[in-house]
Amino acid sequence: MRPPPSSPPPSPSPSLWRDTDFRRLWAGQTASQLGEHTTLVVLPLFAVLTLDAGAGQLGALRAVGQAPILLLSLLAGAWVDRWRARTVMVLTDAARAVALGAAAVAGLLGLLGLPALFVVAFTVGTLSVLFDVAYQASLVRMVRRDQLVRGNSALEGSRSAAQIGGPALGGALVSLLSAPVAAAAGALSFAVSFVSLRRIRRPESVPERVAPAPERPEHAAPVRGRIREGLRFVAGNAWLRAVCLASAAFQLSFAATMTVYLLFLPRELHLTGATVGLALAATGPGALLGSVLAARLPGRLGHGVVLVSAAALGNGALLCVPALHGSSTVTILALLAVNFVFGTFSQLVNVTVMSVRQAVTPDGMQGRAAATITFVGMGFTPLGSLLGGLLAQEWGLRTGLLVTAAGMMLSPVLMAASPLARLGRVLPGPAGGAAPHKMT
Repeated sequence: MRPPPSSPPPSPSPSLWRDTDFRRLWAGQTASQLGEHTTLVVLPLFAVLTLDAGAGQLGALRAVGQAPILLLSLLAGAWVDRWRARTVMVLTDAARAVALGAAAVAGLLGLLGLPALFVVAFTVGTLSVLFDVAYQASLVRMVRRDQLVRGNSALEGSRSAAQIGGPALGGALVSLLSAPVAAAAGALSFAVSFVSLRRIRRPESVPERVAPAPERPEHAAPVRGRIREGLRFVAGNAWLRAVCLASAAFQLSFAATMTVYLLFLPRELHLTGATVGLALAATGPGALLGSVLAARLPGRLGHGVVLVSAAALGNGALLCVPALHGSSTVTILALLAVNFVFGTFSQLVNVTVMSVRQAVTPDGMQGRAAATITFVGMGFTPLGSLLGGLLAQEWGLRTGLLVTAAGMMLSPVLMAASPLARLGRVLPGPAGGAAPHKMT
């Protein structure tokens, strides 16, 4: 008998940077993230430095901006799995540009008070939920699965670049010019992203709409049914369950930490708005390094080892901040170092977790899986922001910051005790509803 012919070796993956549409996605994502990170700094700083908001008011403002994560994430996942992700991204970018542009005009007219900030924060938060779920699904529909890690590394690298420029730009504009000018800068970033994403020409298939007839959901199937499918899928997958638990612990504590942190820097350390922006921007270069490391370390050391160790190192770095005193050069350099370390290892965790989630999730479930994890993890952020404001008000800024930063260490502990810690150098394929298979 003649031996069966051997299968040809797989063709090497083409470079993503030769793909014009991917470059447009990357450019749009970069501009959109720049607008988002500028806005995340502008609104709290305007409330603290211009309107003299207290700890409770700042916590409430951040909670209002984060509430759409809890309210809309699951709906967003169901919608994205039935619509073109790029259409959702383009529309939300246009709407965020309009919202921040209106805020800039209101500020110039002297009408941008605390109630208006609450409205703007909620509106931008709602649109950001839709955009974030859509962009995570769009990459899977654009590139091959063996390109996901490199694609995520590039997109997360762009987010890192935005983390460098956004906080620094927002803090500087609020301090040197005004909050309306800073809001206008955010609106311009979203407008640039809108133009770039609109130029993508590659047709995008929507998995639920192109499924074979026996598997195709009814066109009029209730959204609740699709949401339940996403919840069941994530709950039935051991890796994704662990991601949800670790993410929930991290986001609750991180939201509380950031609320106290944004008060601690200007009021306890007496830093200016521009210096606060510079300190926050230090996470950007670190996150850029983390994106580069995420393309290499998991394949060499194993995804589980990278996830647990990076989470412990990054979250642990913030425990150093409550020990700082004064606004000396040493204090500022220490802040820059802490934020750089946090940015590096938190980004390494982010990219690795996203690659795990995308690898084990079928195409038709990408939007709902991302939204479910966002709902469970990020849904705790409004509570965390309120908790941070309460702790700062009752226990003081330094003690509150120490307690909330210590809470962030629960995330690596949960990952270490979960199946995530046992992930090897090669990720599994889509799991559907099956039990996880043994990994090499």
